[in-house]
Amino acid sequence: MIRLLVGLGNPGKKYEKTRHNVGFMVVDEVVRRLRLQKPSEECLSLLYKATVEGKELLLAKPQTYMNNSGLAVVNLLEEYDLEPQEMLVVYDDLDLPLGRLRLRQEGSSGGHHGMESIIRELKTDKLPRLKVGIGRPADKNKVVEYVLSPFSDQEVPLLGRVLRRAGDCLLRCVEFGLEESMNFCNAQV
Repeated sequence: MIRLLVGLGNPGKKYEKTRHNVGFMVVDEVVRRLRLQKPSEECLSLLYKATVEGKELLLAKPQTYMNNSGLAVVNLLEEYDLEPQEMLVVYDDLDLPLGRLRLRQEGSSGGHHGMESIIRELKTDKLPRLKVGIGRPADKNKVVEYVLSPFSDQEVPLLGRVLRRAGDCLLRCVEFGLEESMNFCNAQV
């Protein structure tokens, strides 16, 4: 059962609307839907608490910067006595085009530094994750610049649909579990 949703991103206004912060954006979408109030600051994260379908749910946005996301995740799991399999991490993925989501129960980091940090700190890659496609830049030498740039005006309408679908997916995972949510979550937006 999923009891913790963790969106990956970088704190601060500078990064707020960047591609690398799509994990934060998805958590914000769920927070908006659940009409949650101001988060607490604990476990190196902004933390929201909710009840969904009678189940307690935590929603976290680590404030450690992407490359140290694992520090916040370890704190959250220890503080709330959770196992990695009770958490669902949502983050950006360069290998998926914008408009694609991919729900997985385990796997490597795929080169994503936030996931590398989490896997390193937890010493396991057996943790659920929702990857949100952001596509790749045409110039492979400009990946850092690309992920730290905002979505273009042309991409914003599709991004809105992606965030809504990703929010649906997360809530569905909480309510019905990962197995029951796979087909729904992995469909094209």
